[in-house]
Amino acid sequence: MTDTRRRVKVYTLNEDRQWDDRGTGHVSSGYVERLKGTSLLVRAESDGSLLLESKINPNTAYQKQQDTLIVWSEAENYDLALSFQEKAGCDEIWEKICQVQGKDPSVDITQDVVDESEEERFDDMSSPGLELPPCELNRLEDLAEMVASSLPSPLRREKLALAVENEGYIRKILELFRVCEDLENREGLHHLYEIIKGIFLLNRTALFEVMFSEECIMDVIGCLEFDPALAHPRRHREFLTKTARFKEVIPISDPELRQKIHQTYRVQYIQDMVLPTPSVFEENMLSTLHSFIFFNKVEIVGMLQDDEKFLTDLFAQLTDEATDDDKRHELVNFLKEFCAFSQTLQPQNRDAFFKTLSNMGILPALEVILGMDDVQVRGAATDIFSYLVEYNPSMVREFVMQESQQNDDDILLINLIIEHMILMGLLRTLVDPENMLATANKTEKTEFLSFFYKHCMHVLSAPLLANTTEEKPSKGTVYDFQTSQLLALILELLTFCVEHHTYHIKNYIINKDILRRVLVLTASQHAFLALCALRFMRRIIGLKDEFYNRYIMRNFLFEPVIKAFLNNGSRYNLMNSAIIEMFEYVRVEDVKSLTAHIIENYWKALEDVDYVQTFKGLKLRYEQHMRSILRNHRFRRDARTLEDEEEMWFNTDEDDLEDGEAVVPPSDKMKSEEDLMEPISKFMERKKCTYGNTSSSCLVGLVDYPDDDDEDDEEDEDEEDGESKEDPLPPSKKSKLSS
Repeated sequence: MTDTRRRVKVYTLNEDRQWDDRGTGHVSSGYVERLKGTSLLVRAESDGSLLLESKINPNTAYQKQQDTLIVWSEAENYDLALSFQEKAGCDEIWEKICQVQGKDPSVDITQDVVDESEEERFDDMSSPGLELPPCELNRLEDLAEMVASSLPSPLRREKLALAVENEGYIRKILELFRVCEDLENREGLHHLYEIIKGIFLLNRTALFEVMFSEECIMDVIGCLEFDPALAHPRRHREFLTKTARFKEVIPISDPELRQKIHQTYRVQYIQDMVLPTPSVFEENMLSTLHSFIFFNKVEIVGMLQDDEKFLTDLFAQLTDEATDDDKRHELVNFLKEFCAFSQTLQPQNRDAFFKTLSNMGILPALEVILGMDDVQVRGAATDIFSYLVEYNPSMVREFVMQESQQNDDDILLINLIIEHMILMGLLRTLVDPENMLATANKTEKTEFLSFFYKHCMHVLSAPLLANTTEEKPSKGTVYDFQTSQLLALILELLTFCVEHHTYHIKNYIINKDILRRVLVLTASQHAFLALCALRFMRRIIGLKDEFYNRYIMRNFLFEPVIKAFLNNGSRYNLMNSAIIEMFEYVRVEDVKSLTAHIIENYWKALEDVDYVQTFKGLKLRYEQHMRSILRNHRFRRDARTLEDEEEMWFNTDEDDLEDGEAVVPPSDKMKSEEDLMEPISKFMERKKCTYGNTSSSCLVGLVDYPDDDDEDDEEDEDEEDGESKEDPLPPSKKSKLSS
């Protein structure tokens, strides 16, 4: 297998100071006799040809950038770079280079001086810095060339930055920009574009502080409008001054805060819209620009967070019924952006930020906002809610549980979220037991899940139950696309609950007959919805829980699945594959109770399916089970025992159980085989076969379908038991496919 650690792209710097891609290959290091030294070799991954053969010269300056990039110069105006797919490969080659040069691999550059010629090295070591040309119109081309030639060398970049900073050069350049713009000197404006772009790549905070000051920033943006590659200049300044408007939804009394907000917006605009997209080599040169924006946002959040009057006014107006719709829309959008800024904070500062919002009453405020009719306001409020859930789901759970003690279910915050069917991912986070806390007294999992299934689950499942009533049998049921998407989202969350909740979801599904209602959707004309229904049943079967299995068998819930399979015909699609995989799972995992149920009730509908061996394999499993049971001749337990255990389980107080606890009685492990004994016993009685003299013909007869007389026999046996069985499951129906 190819070692991806050594996979690299080879780049060379062309005359226009742009990097050209020379190909992709795999790098190695070794002694090359012809070059008389250890060398770097890159062979093309396409044909094995040699892309690079470069001796590691003890005096060449190699530079490691961004953890996956090694750059060096081999001759005058011939720069090379290796861009690695993986950091580990870059580190490995870097260690080899440092070993040859006798350097510590922890350094990012192996030599102090990186200029090409000995004369330049001497000049650089003896001179304190670069001498910039006079800032005059006729010297702009010289200055642009100096900036461009300094960028590849870290040392020259540093000296250029010091010269520009110490001589106050930026303000002089911007004065020339105003002159050139007044004179419509297009050539000078193009040189100024290259100069300002190059100064950005010097990556120096002191220069950014000058460039982004109130008096300079618009001229800097003006310089960047005149890209030589464009036929016409951009109009960034016009957009910022005439189109983009700053609105103070709550008056900001601190002028420093207001100025910081203006500056951050403009610098973010420069990064996103004005500067050209940086290459892989320039991206590292803009790290200081990213940091400048980051720390500005941290300052803004901190200053707003410390202004108690500002936050108090904000939340008061948000929840005031007298606030007009436009104003409330602005307030919610501001709060949303405020929360977005907080994502840049360090964890400790973010904790303090959300605690402040919680203390100010952000969750009750969101509850009020989500109850409004304005769709845009509700959308912004749900974005804010998402920040809170991602930050601290336990805080949100605690609020909604306390809220339920005072309010009706229909106005609970979590039910408002559910009703609008938004943020299903966040609802999943809230009901995920993995992020729930445990205390000395009681677990959050027990409390919240009991609350959720009592106060919220009926709201979540309401659209599903409304669209799968008895009056809508599973034959060509038609749903519009929006309804189908809604039902699919509900099924995804219910499927998650099946996987992660044990007692609560099992009790809910069986008592409310949810699976039968879900399987109505297998007849939907929308394939994605039918597949969601199948996935839900597949997760239930995957638990191999005999409570679920008996529920499926009593209600003949494989019937709609098999109908969907037969209606799908010979089409080889996802529906076909999903259904076959479900039956294949039952066969491979040897779920005996379901295997017997499928063969005894649906074999005649499936026996002609021969393009896969799944169903014939199930039949074989069934026959093997029959023979095994006959050999062991185990006695069937009193049916009342099973019924009593099942009823006892349903009567268990849910507060005494937690999801994750074992709730199936130990005796259920034997039920799959024992449940098969009844039809076998009747068959043996009918044929008058005994274990001692069972003939081969009797064994073959075990796989026959019981006829109507057998059903009567079973009813007679029940009557002989003389007991009325109370079934905690919904009433069953006989399969229509068994005849």
